[in-house]
Amino acid sequence: MLRAPRHPPESGRSPGLPSALSFRTGRSRSRCPVGRPLAQGAQGGRAGEEDAAAPGAAGVVSMGPVGRQSPAPLPVPAGGSCLILLFCLRLGAPCPQSCQCPEHAGAVAVHCSARGLQEIPRDIPANAVLLKLDANKIAHVPNGAFQHLNQLRELDLSQNTIETIGPAAFAGLAGGLRLLDLSHNRIRRIPKDALGKLSAKIRLSHNPLHCECALQEALWELKLDPESVDEIACHTAAREEYVGKPLIQALDSGVSFCSTHHKTTDVAMLVTMFGWFAMVITYVVYYVRQNQEDARKHLEYLKSLPSAPVAKDPVSPVP
Repeated sequence: MLRAPRHPPESGRSPGLPSALSFRTGRSRSRCPVGRPLAQGAQGGRAGEEDAAAPGAAGVVSMGPVGRQSPAPLPVPAGGSCLILLFCLRLGAPCPQSCQCPEHAGAVAVHCSARGLQEIPRDIPANAVLLKLDANKIAHVPNGAFQHLNQLRELDLSQNTIETIGPAAFAGLAGGLRLLDLSHNRIRRIPKDALGKLSAKIRLSHNPLHCECALQEALWELKLDPESVDEIACHTAAREEYVGKPLIQALDSGVSFCSTHHKTTDVAMLVTMFGWFAMVITYVVYYVRQNQEDARKHLEYLKSLPSAPVAKDPVSPVP
């Protein structure tokens, strides 16, 4: 009976460990073909070695080329499990400490809610589409805090202690951001430079806003969220009768906080103009009176001068 010659294994390769090429050319096209427990993989490796050592039923052992192996799961040695697991881990972007970053279809959602954060994390993944920073202790949003998050679609900063927002705090989000939640904070004045360029829906409810002309002008340029716009109220106001009342309802009724500002400006201008006019009139009266006094003194001086006698021509005799 003929027996197939036993070929020595290739140098540097264990008989039970597949080549690097087999990881890429298997039918499953997976980078890590670990489909069974490691113990079963080790038993499969030992079984493969026994089959290779024993003759087949027909006396011929199949020695196919690398990459054309049977679809059975590849044997994995128990000693290399750590390397295999490290090889299988995806080398993704870091996630902020104490946060969760679930991924779906290449998009990352960063959940940092109620983590006791006092500032915006700096190691947020660049491919994040959702960022939840609500229920923390953030008091200030600095310039450029989100400038590397050009794929961000929703940003939740609600239920913090935000009082100030940098003029370039949301730089880089103007094109893609769809929702910005700033509700339940301590914002008194709307940063027009920071929010004016955003096309996202903005939530500003439950903030101690000061209703004045600057706030009214800023709201004209914002796209407020229709679901929470009725909850924006005046904590303080330039006109005391609107304190505690919904801001949008007051504006819809025709109230204009800028009219009061314009009236105050007009009164100031009138007072200034009257002051200048009074100064001019006073100067003219003083000038006229001073000239009159000088003219009177000059006239008295002329009257006090002695009058010279008029010389008479002698009468010549008649011839």
